[in-house]
Amino acid sequence: MKMLLFETYGLPEVLQLKDVPRPEPAAGEALIEIKATAVNPSDVKNVAGSFNSPLPRVPGRDFAGVVVAGDAVRGLEVWGSGPGFGVARDGAHREFVVMPVDWLSAKPALLSMEQAAAVGVPYVTAWSALMQTGGLEPGETVLVVGATGAVGRAATQIAHWKGARVIGACRNIGSPTEADALVDVTSGELDKEVRALTGGKGADLVLDTVGAHMFEAALRCLRPEGRQVAITSSIERRVSFDLIDFYRNRSRLLGVNTMTLTGAGTAEMLNALRDGFESGLLCPPELQTWPLERAVEAYEAVRQGARAKQVLVP
Repeated sequence: MKMLLFETYGLPEVLQLKDVPRPEPAAGEALIEIKATAVNPSDVKNVAGSFNSPLPRVPGRDFAGVVVAGDAVRGLEVWGSGPGFGVARDGAHREFVVMPVDWLSAKPALLSMEQAAAVGVPYVTAWSALMQTGGLEPGETVLVVGATGAVGRAATQIAHWKGARVIGACRNIGSPTEADALVDVTSGELDKEVRALTGGKGADLVLDTVGAHMFEAALRCLRPEGRQVAITSSIERRVSFDLIDFYRNRSRLLGVNTMTLTGAGTAEMLNALRDGFESGLLCPPELQTWPLERAVEAYEAVRQGARAKQVLVP
């Protein structure tokens, strides 16, 4: 089979395509023929050395494919986002992959392989942040900072599906978004605008997909006893905020790290998301597909900030 790997950290050009023997599943495992596999920003960061992944390494966290051997039903179409894929263990940017059967989740029938492969990280992160960690309830208002990004768009769809209202915050007001209201973060008055949109109350829940300079501004948008979930930061890892305001508002700060999710836990989240895609209330992102042989170009497109999800088709 063919697989993509990197033997040194760097720009996408360090990626190489190699021919290796096809893996064989052991007891309790399944062999998946990869039909499509997405390139996420975290994959680009991984190749650059951000996660100190042991080398050599096959990158790729998300995939869709078909069971072809092992202890699962042959022909079963699956989608997935494996724990530590591409970082702690070899990932999905190859033609075949072996994994435990309890990591498998049946692909939504309404999605193509390419669409299913594009769901993984953004939707699993958004689900984990909003539903599992943030405890979003119907009727609540969630502020999504970075609403036009991949996780922000996924979070907006999930929040609407679960009966919540969404206020989006971003720099590019002209970018497409399904948020109920949109705030330009460059105004410097995020909290005032959010309170104006909530009758002075503030947001019940904030999902901060940006971090760094947006962290404190987002925190000021919370209602008393509101929750803020952080999932990332920029090069500047340290943030500051008014501690007196924080405890007087009885605010709650929560963190999500999808790199620590288990395979079975991720499969459970994908199972929960399946109904949303089957009903049409959740929609996959815009795609651009590439053959595995042009993976470097796909990675470079992600590095340059392409809006469409870049998907490799082995």
